Amino acid sequence: MTGPLVVIGDTLLDIDLHGRAGRVCPDAPVPVLDELVEKPRPGGAGLAARMAADEGLEVVLVTALGDDEAGDRVRGLLPDVDIRSVRYDGPTPVKQRVRASGQSLLRLDSGTAEGTLGRPDDDLERVLRDAGAVLVSDYGRGLAGLDSVRGWLAALSPRVPLIWDPHVRGSEPVPGVRLATPNEPEAVEYAARAGVRGGRGLAAAGRRAAALVEAWRAQAVAVTLGERGALLSYGSGAPAVVPAPEVMALDTCGAGDRFAVSAALALRSGAITTDAVQAGVQDAAAYVAAGGPASLESRRTVSPVPTDSAEALVRGVAARGGTVVATGGCFDLLHAGHVASLRAARRLGDCLVVCLNSDASVRRLKGPGRPLVPAVDRARVLDALECVDAVVEFDEDTPVEALRRLQPHVWAKGGDYAGQELPEEEVLRQWGGHAVVLPYLQGRSTTQLVRTAAGGTTKTEESVR
Repeated sequence: MTGPLVVIGDTLLDIDLHGRAGRVCPDAPVPVLDELVEKPRPGGAGLAARMAADEGLEVVLVTALGDDEAGDRVRGLLPDVDIRSVRYDGPTPVKQRVRASGQSLLRLDSGTAEGTLGRPDDDLERVLRDAGAVLVSDYGRGLAGLDSVRGWLAALSPRVPLIWDPHVRGSEPVPGVRLATPNEPEAVEYAARAGVRGGRGLAAAGRRAAALVEAWRAQAVAVTLGERGALLSYGSGAPAVVPAPEVMALDTCGAGDRFAVSAALALRSGAITTDAVQAGVQDAAAYVAAGGPASLESRRTVSPVPTDSAEALVRGVAARGGTVVATGGCFDLLHAGHVASLRAARRLGDCLVVCLNSDASVRRLKGPGRPLVPAVDRARVLDALECVDAVVEFDEDTPVEALRRLQPHVWAKGGDYAGQELPEEEVLRQWGGHAVVLPYLQGRSTTQLVRTAAGGTTKTEESVR
C-alpha cells in the first residue's frame, strides 16, 4: 500500500550519557566517569517512527507528549515525522542511561507519573483509514487502551495491515491484528493470563504463541527470542522459526522496535507474514551488529540508510575493531571446493561477506547457458553456510563497486594467483585493504560437475568460482 506508516503509542525521551571510566571513586567502590557526552534520541513509539522516517518513508506519529522541556526535545528529534499529539496533562517520561565503554552502568528514570489523556480528534480516524500500515507501539501508558482508538484500530482489519507491539502493562491487541510481536517475557506473561503456563524451549514458545493467537483473535503472533530469532504462529499447525544471524552485540536497546518496524514496512509493501517476520529478524540483527542506538546517529549524519544489512554488519564489525573479510564469485552449483575456500576466508577475520555475481554478470562471464541456479537461490544457499555472514549481489563484471561500498580489510581471492597483481588491489589500496590468495581444493569445479551430469568424461579444471 502507498499510504504512510502510522505509528501510534507512547513516546519518551531516551538519553545516553557516555563517559570514560579510568579510575575508581576514593570514597566508594564505584567508577568515576570523565568527559561525559549526552546523546538524546526519541524512545518508545518515537523510536519506531524515527527508524521508519530514516528510511525516507512518510511517517505519522500519533502520541501524547507533555508540555515540558522533554516533550520539546522529542519534537526536535523527529523533524521528518508528522506528529499528531493527543491532549495530555502529564510529564514526558525520560530514561537516562549512564554508559562507559559501551556498557550500561545505571539507568535513571523521571517523568514516570501518568497524566490524563484526552479524547483524540476525529481526524485521527481519517489518518488511520488512509494509512499504508499501522504499527501500535504500546508501552503501557494508556494511549492504545482508549476506547475510541481501539474502535478505530479494530475497524482497519483486514484492509490495512495492523501490527501490534505489546507491553505487559498495556492493552491487549484489538481483534483482527495482522501480526502481534511480543518478546519472550511478554509472551510468558500474556500466555499465563490465558491459562498457559510453564515450559521452556521452542515447544513451549509455540504453545504460548498459539494460545495468544486464540486469546487475541490475531491473524498471527511472532514471539521475538533475542539472539535466537523469532517464532511465528498462526494458531494451528507447526509454527515457523526464523533464526537470527549470529552477530556481536553490546547494546540491544531498540532491537524489538527495529523488528516491529521492519515487519510493518514489509506488510505495507504487500509481503506475506512469514516474509515480514524474516525481514524483521534480519534487520534487527543488522541493527544490533551496527551498534544498536549508536547506529541511528551515524545513519542520519554520515550516510543514508544502507540498502542491505551487509553494509550495516560491516560498519558494526569495523567499529568494534574487528577484521572484515570479503570474497566473491558466481558460486553456481555450490560444491566442496567452494565450501573449503569460504571456510578458509572466514578464518581470516571476524566476518565474511560474499560478493555474488548477478545472473546477467554470470552470463557475460560464463556464456548463455549459465547460471544454472538463479542468483536469489545462490544467495540463499550461501547465506545458509555458517561461515558466511552476509551476501551482496553485484551486476558488474567485477566486484570493484561492491568492494568500494563495503571497504573490507581483506579480499580473499581463490585460484592460482600467488605472486601476481590482482585486479582488485588498486581499489583496496584506497582504504588500506589488502588481498590474499586462497588455494583451491583440487579436482572440484562447476564445469566438471555440469559435464559429468551431462554424460561427459572430461576432467578439465576451471576456477571453482
